[in-house]
Amino acid sequence: MAHVGGDMRKILNFIGGLFLSLLVMGTTLVHAETVVVLLGTGTPNPKPDRMGAAIAIVVNGTAYIIDAGTGVVRRAQQAFIETGIQALDAENLGMVFLTHLHSDHTLGLADLILTPWVMGREAPLKIIGPPGVRSLASNLLEAYSEDIRIRVEGTQPQNTTGWQVDVNVVWPGFAFGDANVRVEAIRACHGEIINSYAYKFTTPDKVILISGDTTWCPAIEEAAMGVDILLHEAYSVKGFKTLGEQWALYHSTHHTSASDLAGLVNRAQPGQLILYHQISWGNVPPEQILDEIEALTDVPVSYGRDLDIYR
Repeated sequence: MAHVGGDMRKILNFIGGLFLSLLVMGTTLVHAETVVVLLGTGTPNPKPDRMGAAIAIVVNGTAYIIDAGTGVVRRAQQAFIETGIQALDAENLGMVFLTHLHSDHTLGLADLILTPWVMGREAPLKIIGPPGVRSLASNLLEAYSEDIRIRVEGTQPQNTTGWQVDVNVVWPGFAFGDANVRVEAIRACHGEIINSYAYKFTTPDKVILISGDTTWCPAIEEAAMGVDILLHEAYSVKGFKTLGEQWALYHSTHHTSASDLAGLVNRAQPGQLILYHQISWGNVPPEQILDEIEALTDVPVSYGRDLDIYR
């Protein structure tokens, strides 16, 4: 959608709130269990066991993908093969929410647009994200225009609609709603990137918050109050001490330390904390982040790995 003014945003938030009320009252027809699948827990560092940032929330046979890091479609297909979650079969991937436009969160977007189409998806991919997402999508389609032309006009059996995109630019507040979910965008604190979001999903049986990239952020802490599942990035305090001045400045203004995250969960008290997009340096083992947080909180904490499933 285009940028909306204050009155229209109030109307959208009212509609979103009404949808939430219906969920709470149990008047929807959807009662399926919500499943969270980590499709990618990685950072820009190319570690082969961790694909780029991507999470799937599956409700009532529909997959809602958050971020499209490298390998998102192949991880989704792997999850389908290993778990039988039909919504993660490649041709069923039809919607993605982008937290922000850093490359490690978007390099898989072309894959998400085109591969499910090649595998049989007929509907355009719905893309929801911050300002700039429309340009990103249109330029990707331009870059692959020859591939699309060859597949559509050549001898390969192919539909003519599944390569298209339905782009919605969102602002903080109500972002999306259907029979399964209500989604709210919360402005994150990711350095100079103003339009960087966390997303809060309310489903019939769960409330889930995905931080995206952020430092400790009061708006995210407020949104995390009492959620069932908080998925949050983190970096090791011990590892941080090994950084040079410039990298230390960058990470301290763009990402969240283990100690700051522990403070957030102590105040917000989510049902469980799942770490993803974990940042570690040097010889500090990845589990160091987990140890640092667990030493400061009693909230259950999991060190997320690709293909982990949470219910």
